[in-house]
Amino acid sequence: MSWARIMAPLSGGAGDREAIAAAAMLAEPFGAELAGVYTPADVADVMPWMGEGFLGGVQTTALESLREAAAVGERHAQASMDGCAYGKKAFVSLKTPVWAGLSAESRLSDVVVFTGDPPRGRGPLAEAFQQIVVDEQRPVMVARSGLSIGGVVAVAWDGGKEASRAARLALPLLEKASKVVILAGVKARKFDPSRLQAYYAARGVAADVQPLEEPGEVGPCLLKACQKMSANILVAGAFGHPRLQEFIFGGTTRTLLGADQPSLFLSH
Repeated sequence: MSWARIMAPLSGGAGDREAIAAAAMLAEPFGAELAGVYTPADVADVMPWMGEGFLGGVQTTALESLREAAAVGERHAQASMDGCAYGKKAFVSLKTPVWAGLSAESRLSDVVVFTGDPPRGRGPLAEAFQQIVVDEQRPVMVARSGLSIGGVVAVAWDGGKEASRAARLALPLLEKASKVVILAGVKARKFDPSRLQAYYAARGVAADVQPLEEPGEVGPCLLKACQKMSANILVAGAFGHPRLQEFIFGGTTRTLLGADQPSLFLSH
């Protein structure tokens, strides 16, 4: 298996260079295309608040300011892409309707890369992260400091649908790892983790199984286990809820998204 297109949503802000560098690092081992996708605030989302059929001077000025800000952000995002030395890259600037364009770009990408802030609900790409993970159900890499490809990768496993999907989609990443460890939670006893181990073995990936024996919440146990084994990346299923609920992500997912390490490969 391989990946052919790695996508990095860009805001035109300070975090773009970090996101691009992480996406290039992920793309390089596969010779994949790096797609930097500029995702501005959509003027169409603001129009309903202006009042139907009415655009006074204040409203017109506000819309022009948004358009100017989007143009400036696009130039900054393009400059960040130009500063990336990775050769196989493309820049895409989304126009209205932005969210429809973002969805389409994500559907044509193997992995979507974000830095640590959007998953924590911070910055202009916070909503984009929620859309990609929950609505589009695309695989996401939450890239944190020290990210590297080819080190130790841990796979969180409970036998459920979310964990299974993440474990399968991460296979190209696992093929590059120096070591793969399956972290089996209590629920995994209903579906023996050795089955996942055999699934990987049949595809040329040797994996160890390590039970999560410590009592308590799953999220902190996973993070502690990753720290002990110096895992650079944790593969996990993302548990999400509809947008209208108070919390979009479940407790374990929120814990993982709020941590500083390791980097996360997530799939909902």
